[in-house]
Amino acid sequence: MITINDKKLEDYTHVIQDALNKGGTVYIEKGHYRTGPLEMKSYTTLHLEAGAVLDFRSDKSTHERVFSQWEGLEQEVYAPLIYGKDLVDVAIVGRGHLIGNGGYWWPLKDYLDFPRPRFICFEDSENILIEGITIKDSPAWTINPIRCKNVVVDKVTIFNPKDSPNTDGINPDSCKNVRISNCHVDVGDDCITIKSGVEASKHRVPCVNIAVTNCTLVHGHGGVVIGSEMSGGVKNVVISNCIFDGTDRGIRIKTRRGRGGIVEDIRVTNIIMNDVLCPIVMNMYYHCGEDGKKPIVSEKKACELSDGTPVIRNIHLSHISAKEVSVAAGFIDGLAESPIKNVTIKDYYVVMKDHAEKGQAAMLCGQDQMCKQGMVIRRTDNIRIEDYKIIGHEGDSIIE
Repeated sequence: MITINDKKLEDYTHVIQDALNKGGTVYIEKGHYRTGPLEMKSYTTLHLEAGAVLDFRSDKSTHERVFSQWEGLEQEVYAPLIYGKDLVDVAIVGRGHLIGNGGYWWPLKDYLDFPRPRFICFEDSENILIEGITIKDSPAWTINPIRCKNVVVDKVTIFNPKDSPNTDGINPDSCKNVRISNCHVDVGDDCITIKSGVEASKHRVPCVNIAVTNCTLVHGHGGVVIGSEMSGGVKNVVISNCIFDGTDRGIRIKTRRGRGGIVEDIRVTNIIMNDVLCPIVMNMYYHCGEDGKKPIVSEKKACELSDGTPVIRNIHLSHISAKEVSVAAGFIDGLAESPIKNVTIKDYYVVMKDHAEKGQAAMLCGQDQMCKQGMVIRRTDNIRIEDYKIIGHEGDSIIE
């Protein structure tokens, strides 16, 4: 074990990196450590004692770039603050804090050319543990394993301001066997998002065997989200025993024509939501990002089936209550040529907000704003809604 003490240095980058290069456990004692980006190595644990703070400096003029996958595409990006590729048996644990100083990055105008750095990203790695730490002010996505196996994220706290752009919390991308549990995620974009690349990805690897449990998810555009990058497919997902507070949407599946991929075998149970626009959203007309405004994306008539036709099926939700709902009790909208199939919603209790404002249940072109509507269901096949109650809505409880 290598122990690092607070010696009041101006920069600890080389001290910490040299210790990581040697492997084993690198123990950071209580104190404040200013550092640049760090690269993890195999068979290495970075352990932050309670009271230890890693404070990552921000300066794009000196920030290295790497070739990595970002939003589903392989491209040159600013290096993550903690990064690793082709690793085995790595861990970031303890009760310390990691500060990303994202306020420097969020306003930058060259974001589309060189995406902001993510906080923690591992690629093509196996046996990853991230436990106990608190992460604040990530420049972009906070925890992003890509094509990794056996990933555990446990007892992690994430705070990014609710107006910070694209600061998702935990985004497993094309991973296998992921457990996210006992976390508190309060961010400016989706809290937890399950992804698997886009249609132009070099790698179209599915994201499979994902469990999310015992988490509190706050603010953000969605609580637990699948997509919109889902070209590799997403299957075998369990979401249970979670609380969503102030997320725009709750459970959210989003995709569009051209993206392809199959989302299937998703089970959601024991969820409490408060102050959400819409608790359940399944949207196959998602318009954000490149190509999202093409006419074929918003076309409501049946189009020709192809490898780019997305599929959503076998989605089962139960024991969900949502209060202070503003826009709609649910929004499920499939494609004419690929309806959303085999959906059950059972023991579902929704209470509308008394003084709700209009808004969009889902992000799609041409969508009218709604307020206090029931369940909107379009272009589905074999959907069953049982034992449900919607209070304070206007009009029909089920809108088809």
